[in-house]
Amino acid sequence: MDRFVRKGRDLSLALHPAKVYRQVTLESLKRVVVIEDIKRCKSILELPNQTKENLMEALNELKKKIPSQEVLLSTKIGHSVNKMRKNSDPEVAELAQSIDTTWKTFMKENRNKQSIEVRCDPKTECLRSNARKLLSEALKLKNDDPLIENIEREIFHQCSRLININYRRTVRTLVFSLKQKPEVQEQVKTYSLPVKQLIENHKK
Repeated sequence: MDRFVRKGRDLSLALHPAKVYRQVTLESLKRVVVIEDIKRCKSILELPNQTKENLMEALNELKKKIPSQEVLLSTKIGHSVNKMRKNSDPEVAELAQSIDTTWKTFMKENRNKQSIEVRCDPKTECLRSNARKLLSEALKLKNDDPLIENIEREIFHQCSRLININYRRTVRTLVFSLKQKPEVQEQVKTYSLPVKQLIENHKK
């Protein structure tokens, strides 16, 4: 009998299974805001002829975060979300309205609480600026054109927000393709080829 008890199943574990803990990263917390992610979402929302899928993806990313008042003012992301409330697609408009309401409510109730903001360092910004210059020359557009911004931010995002070998190769390959293939350049400038797909096609 004693042997049976020792080898038997512990009924307390069956009745009260161990709690499963989910590991989280610092960035996954609502009040930790990566400025680059906010700006990327903003560039997606403001680029013409975006698909519903892209708009919903950007809005769902924004829904996970609550930017501080300073971030809202500096990035003007609130204006971009507010415009989406008037989108012709009801689902997009409803999601934008939900985000707007959540942000405003939180600001009223937690006005004095600070967010943790994560920004790119100056060296990274300089390298990214050079990449945008190359892209603008290849597309024959101004450096501050929304399309140039969107393309570079998507490259940076798909390269895990790092200026690594994949980032550099993707920029070089894409610039070469845009210069050598007028049909690709035309597809990009007329928005018939989505930016996300463009980057995926050229990512090394």
